[in-house]
Amino acid sequence: MIKTSGLTKRYGTLTALDNLSLEIGPGEIFGFIGPNGAGKTTTMKILACLLKPDSGWAQVCGLNCATRADDIRRLIGYMPDFLGVYDDLTVDEYLQFFAAAFQIPRRERRRIIDQVLELTDLTEKRAALVDSLSRGMQQRLGVARVLIHDPKVLFLDEPASGLDPRARIEMRSLLTELCRMGKTLMVSSHILTELGEMSTCIGIIERGRLLYSGSMKDALAKTRAISAVGERIEVRLEPEGATPAAAREALLKDSRVADVKELDGAGLLVELTAGTHGHHFVIERLLACGARIASFQPQEVKLEDAFLKLTTGALQ
Repeated sequence: MIKTSGLTKRYGTLTALDNLSLEIGPGEIFGFIGPNGAGKTTTMKILACLLKPDSGWAQVCGLNCATRADDIRRLIGYMPDFLGVYDDLTVDEYLQFFAAAFQIPRRERRRIIDQVLELTDLTEKRAALVDSLSRGMQQRLGVARVLIHDPKVLFLDEPASGLDPRARIEMRSLLTELCRMGKTLMVSSHILTELGEMSTCIGIIERGRLLYSGSMKDALAKTRAISAVGERIEVRLEPEGATPAAAREALLKDSRVADVKELDGAGLLVELTAGTHGHHFVIERLLACGARIASFQPQEVKLEDAFLKLTTGALQ
């Protein structure tokens, strides 16, 4: 659904995009990750046919962005990081305006607007003025706007920016539902926890260069492969057994244990040495020293770990 090759964009002496090539398949949620100024917004604007690259090419739905811009705009929805609103319009009037802009027949507008309001949970706010909405509701209205013409591909630049925790959860659920409906999403965000929970694939960009693009599973596996330590395990101990300090001392005697950190509330974070397979010996060591285990939870590598590892030059 989305493909770029050698995409390069310069602003004077600044290279915003440097030979970027990626592919995103249909029905994917592509989490686009990178620090401020990395090139995420520039990439989205090129794909949305709002900017032209200096070299390279981009395709959306098999159409070239340089030569088929008008056709592409009918197939995509683009939501910028800051949604401009019209102070004097109600939610319903706002959506009516964009329905007219997309030349949706008047007889169909009411049905379509009703549907997008229901999908974004804004039905009860249709008569409210746009500028009276909370930040979270304005973001949902932005999604409603880009859905008004039923696009196949959505470009969402920081859709969770400025949202409170509840609004972020609601936005994540909405985007996941759009994926289930068969739409392809490209989503940028600084909230890595949110992207990690909903993305099917990710791209990590830094200084205009794409450092990684692929599945979440492969990204996390690569992160573990280049980490200095192996698997991490969080252990909680019952108060009746050995103390956390004694348990820590017993574990550090095993060469397969790289480090043990004491956590609040009688907990330990056990880091195994790189290349160590299996963790049952940790339980055996703890029981042998008299510890009573309340919980034993291997920790998975998270998207935050992947971002920190893959943006340190480890893949370049």
